[in-house]
Amino acid sequence: MILRSILFNVLFYLNLAVQAILYLPLLALSRRHVIRATQYWGRSTNWLLGVVAGIRIEFRGLENLPPGPLLIASKHQSAWETFGLVGVLADPVFVYKRELGWLPLYGWYCKRAGMIAVDRSGGAVALRRMSEEARAAIAFGRQIIIFPEGTRRPVGAEPDYKPGIGLLYGQLKVPCVPVALNSGLFWRRRTFRRFPGTIIAEFLPPIPPGLPRAQFMARLQNDIETATDRLVAEGRKQG
Repeated sequence: MILRSILFNVLFYLNLAVQAILYLPLLALSRRHVIRATQYWGRSTNWLLGVVAGIRIEFRGLENLPPGPLLIASKHQSAWETFGLVGVLADPVFVYKRELGWLPLYGWYCKRAGMIAVDRSGGAVALRRMSEEARAAIAFGRQIIIFPEGTRRPVGAEPDYKPGIGLLYGQLKVPCVPVALNSGLFWRRRTFRRFPGTIIAEFLPPIPPGLPRAQFMARLQNDIETATDRLVAEGRKQG
């Protein structure tokens, strides 16, 4: 298992570096070209996970993704969901922390793809800017992916949902699709080891727009946490 983990990590970064350099000319083209390249990289990484690390990927509930603009609120347990979800969406845009945009190549692609950078220390000004950029993305019919807890959380940790998701939900007035997953069992935080099994990402029934913010937040957390507990229990049975 350790040797497979080492091999996967070497191939993961090699694959990332090669594709990041190979796709540089796309930065001069439209953002849709960059999105397609990102989706291909995500799929190729999922392939490496299966072949090298013994980690299969299963998507459930794709029928719960209505066409057109959406707000997608995903559980965040590992690095996997930062690329693993993009391949099943038509025109995804991530809300990500501003510091990642300072990275060479990575930041260039994020900017060209129209991703939304957020300054976590920016307070109300940062939230207002995030909202403006999100409304612009929705106007183009895009699917906004946000991690409501703001950062990766270990499997079993107490939920810590931030107010930003409630702000976006109230202002964007589009359906919100919750996403539950169990990726943290197999791609754990702060370790190079990868554990064989099946990462399951489940798109849950959409929450319609128009709910009071408190009601929305309660429903969102309950839907995600209940389904995530179920998927984690299912994943643990694999061992």
